[in-house]
Amino acid sequence: MLHLRVISPAELSGGVLEVLDGCVGVVNIVVFPGAARSPAGDLVQFDIARESANEVIDRLQELGLHAEGSIAAEQIDLSISEVADRAQEEAPGDGDDAVVWAEFAQRVEEDIQLTWAFLVFLTIATLLAAIGVIVNSPILIIGGMVMGPEFGPIAAICFGLIRVDRHLIGRALRTLVLGFATALAITLACALVARWLGWIGVDSLNGHEEIEFIVKPDRWSFIVALLAGAAGVLSVTAGKSSALVGVFISVTTVPAAGYFAVAAALSLWGDMGGSVLQLGVNIAGMVISGVTTLLIQKAYWSRFGMRRLPARPGPG
Repeated sequence: MLHLRVISPAELSGGVLEVLDGCVGVVNIVVFPGAARSPAGDLVQFDIARESANEVIDRLQELGLHAEGSIAAEQIDLSISEVADRAQEEAPGDGDDAVVWAEFAQRVEEDIQLTWAFLVFLTIATLLAAIGVIVNSPILIIGGMVMGPEFGPIAAICFGLIRVDRHLIGRALRTLVLGFATALAITLACALVARWLGWIGVDSLNGHEEIEFIVKPDRWSFIVALLAGAAGVLSVTAGKSSALVGVFISVTTVPAAGYFAVAAALSLWGDMGGSVLQLGVNIAGMVISGVTTLLIQKAYWSRFGMRRLPARPGPG
């Protein structure tokens, strides 16, 4: 379940309570008249099943609370209440499957920020993958896969496509492109230094059959990307973050970038082309399956998960 904290101007509180009273899945409603100072108004707190959260949040926004008050939500880790258990049972659908769209929108907004942390994690991941390519170590390559933060912007692109939000898509693409450009530039510089020092040569990538899949994309690469994209979006929307680690291990975006940097330093043009193709195949596959998954989830909850609320109340 979710715990919501709402700050409502006094003139809108009647509409807020009318929404909550008519919603299946809402329990533990507590009202503190005039308790809020900034913004000023009434404080209303309640618990709600995830399955019912979208419609309630939408209706609260229609009342104008996001502009004149405040709406905040947090996950409840422990709830010992038979009333709450009944509320979850009465709410349509299953909480693990429910997508709280406002929560997802905020998460992708955070994930597309071009921060130093994003650049550092992506650069270190690419460096690890490059070293794994040089020493023929699948373990290091997997380490780079796990550390890579690139799925956040990819999920944002998927969300932007279903919302037809060009601004969101553009920002996500910018973060993805600048992030990989920075990681590639630094990794390439390090590879050139290693070549100058004599640590690597044109034969450094020979005999690495175990990792040649990075530069030889095929139908299976695309299928893996499709599966990983679907699993990644599901893990983000359903809050199953542990599954996201498996997604990172499945796709070879970061290893492809690392391989490209090493191949560029060694002037191996064929391997560079294969790396770029692998990177493109993975991103394209994840976007296609991610968009499809979000569309299915949106259609499911619009037809099934939001059917039990009465007609929208007015703001009075």
